[in-house]
Amino acid sequence: MRSWRRTAYRAVRPILFASDAERIHHVTLAALAFAGRHAPGRGLCAVASGAAPSQPVEIMGLRFRNRVGVAAGFDKDGIAIRGWAALGLGHVELGTVTPRAQSGNPRPRLFRLAADEALVNRMGFNNAGADALAGRLADARSLLPDGFIVGVNIGRNRDTPDEGAIDDYVAAARAMAPVADYLAINVSSPNTPGLRDLQRVDRIGPLLSAIAAIAGSRPLVVKLSPDLDALELDELVDAVAASGARGLILTNTTVRRERLRSSAPADGGLSGRPLLAGTLSAVAQARERAGDRLAIIASGGIGSAEDSTAAQAAGADLVQLWTSLVYAGPGLIGELIRG
Repeated sequence: MRSWRRTAYRAVRPILFASDAERIHHVTLAALAFAGRHAPGRGLCAVASGAAPSQPVEIMGLRFRNRVGVAAGFDKDGIAIRGWAALGLGHVELGTVTPRAQSGNPRPRLFRLAADEALVNRMGFNNAGADALAGRLADARSLLPDGFIVGVNIGRNRDTPDEGAIDDYVAAARAMAPVADYLAINVSSPNTPGLRDLQRVDRIGPLLSAIAAIAGSRPLVVKLSPDLDALELDELVDAVAASGARGLILTNTTVRRERLRSSAPADGGLSGRPLLAGTLSAVAQARERAGDRLAIIASGGIGSAEDSTAAQAAGADLVQLWTSLVYAGPGLIGELIRG
């Protein structure tokens, strides 16, 4: 059932959509950060999301207060950690963060496809660097509620040569492992040249072994592309499970542009509603292949309690939101938790 919160958000959405997508994104993060620093603001966040009481679940040895989180890419630099907690989420995944700060790709680089409830982004891992994020997360730690899990998604710098890719992931892991609850390994973004080559079965094992040596007891999860074929996905599920990593995130953005009603930029990753069927299919296949060897986080196209229920029925342990928050607003969080 759609809440009055979603109706209210729909009424103000045209005002937000009248401005550049990336500009509104940064304004939203700043507002959420401000709200999270003050008790009245945190109370307002709770009202806006309609989050239900905790429904704790233990996944990967971590106790999440509920199954709903926000995917990487929304808050790369940990600007609004306390705000995300105030919205009632079970977790937030910060990043993608790289060892060194980088500005990302030229603007414009974030585009709304409103008719499809989708986005195309070609951001290019714009972030302030791993040390800056580690500092923010360390400062926030003592102020976060019990059961609110903070993961960090790590990647490589754009100007790092291919032979130095593993060193980049290790450097990012070294900075983030002391403060993150889990590390997500991004080998599937389409916006950094050569990054997806790290999804090859012959490369994923050495990469994860190198990161695991730094991460210690921190669970590792691997974020995969929706553009893999069935055989590639099966092989990667086996490789990830054999590496000792604890989970998969299915999936990242797609380079495909099938059956869209909107005119979409050719470059960049597509997210949102068009990914839902592929997400559910990938989750079901991965669960059948992995059994209980891996936790599975469903990310891509989930925009309602019904979608979340379908993802869990397919085998997901947790779900993540991103694009759907742009179109449905924060009330979606409470709908999913109650659902």
